[in-house]
Amino acid sequence: MLAVISGRGQLPATLVRARDEPALICAVEGFLPDDIAPDLTFRLETLGTLLAELTSRGVRQVCFAGAIRRPPVDPTLIDAATWPLVPVLQQAILAGDDAALRAVVGIFETAGFEVLGAHEVAPGLLPEAGVISQAQPDARMTQDALRGAEVLAAMSAADLGQACVTHAGLVLAVEGIYGTDWMLQSLTARPDAGPDAEPAGLLCKAPKRGQDRRVDLPAIGPDTVKGVCAAGLRGIVIEAGGVMVLDLPEVVQACDAAGLVLWVRPETDAEPDAESGAAGPADSGTA
Repeated sequence: MLAVISGRGQLPATLVRARDEPALICAVEGFLPDDIAPDLTFRLETLGTLLAELTSRGVRQVCFAGAIRRPPVDPTLIDAATWPLVPVLQQAILAGDDAALRAVVGIFETAGFEVLGAHEVAPGLLPEAGVISQAQPDARMTQDALRGAEVLAAMSAADLGQACVTHAGLVLAVEGIYGTDWMLQSLTARPDAGPDAEPAGLLCKAPKRGQDRRVDLPAIGPDTVKGVCAAGLRGIVIEAGGVMVLDLPEVVQACDAAGLVLWVRPETDAEPDAESGAAGPADSGTA
């Protein structure tokens, strides 16, 4: 049996819908998923009790899905089953994002659970490489995508976010702890934004290099498209095999309706075509 260790957002419900077999939804208190009721809620202070409960219910696999920020820990609420985990949890709370996730995964694996990535539970969440919108990238977009890849690599080395916005070689915004939606919303207040402004810039998104892709794999969805439109951008570039798309048909339809480019770009890409400036052969085609 599979347990989905759930945070906020649409991903937990998407995973359940993608499976023929039922899954146990275990939500972190204060971070409930959208469109699905959890079977269990738990706190970090009772993680040991959760592990015992999963074992007693016959759970053998777990999948982490949804957005969770580090919750405050109340030492008075730590139960007896969780006290042996306290040293590892303390290190996780003080560590960077990747190290914290690795520590939590290690706790589940030590307890005998197989940790699956969301993309393993629902492989259709990862679209194939290609431009999957009607709108196609031009020379400026290609250069902005390359710039975005450079910025994301630097952010990855610093264990920062997984998204940025680029335009004309400049970095308009980078993702921090508040996520992609907050970053996009912040761009609506920039001086050159407004209903009469010409759309410009790309949202670029990719996983951190070397991270455990079973947890914290980035995602976009219909709400991302709305945020990109509100921010006055021209398109979205995501890394093939590294960014999940929730409700792909709706995302493509929304991009086409707004005239946005949706580009699933290989991690190692061809250079721009010298004559047209558009993506070369490795980038053309549709998913």
